Amino acid sequence: MLLSLELFVMLVLANGSPVVVARLFHQHGSWPLDGGRLWRDGRPLLGPSKTWRGLVSGVLTCALFALWVGLGWLFGALFAFLSLWGDMLSSFTKRRMGLASSARAVWLDQLPEALLPMVMAWYWLPLPLWEALAVALLFALSNMLFSPLFYRLGIRKQPH
Repeated sequence: MLLSLELFVMLVLANGSPVVVARLFHQHGSWPLDGGRLWRDGRPLLGPSKTWRGLVSGVLTCALFALWVGLGWLFGALFAFLSLWGDMLSSFTKRRMGLASSARAVWLDQLPEALLPMVMAWYWLPLPLWEALAVALLFALSNMLFSPLFYRLGIRKQPH
């Protein structure tokens, strides 16, 4: 059960630290991952909210936490990268659907960033599949529940 809690915290850190760092540094270092490029459909690849600063802060935070709890920095870095890659995949998909960065897409906004790293954790660690899926589902549901609250409190710029 402790492992599941640690993995849940890692999902929160990987996806939450970019938000916190963005609030602290505003526009400093907020270079978009897609470089502002457009896809064949004329829409952005990812959009301006997916930044190098966010990727680096998410990976570093998660790697440090994983090292601290004994999972190893490499596991933490890969876990965070997969989570953030899942978030980028969601953004790419939303742009193809014609949705703006701030548009809400229930489950698409939460599941890829939780499932991808949890599949790796299931493969890497002594973690039952049901537990990996439960952590991913709990993260997705808590994200849906708490993101609007964080938006109202001014922590997030978008309600999801």
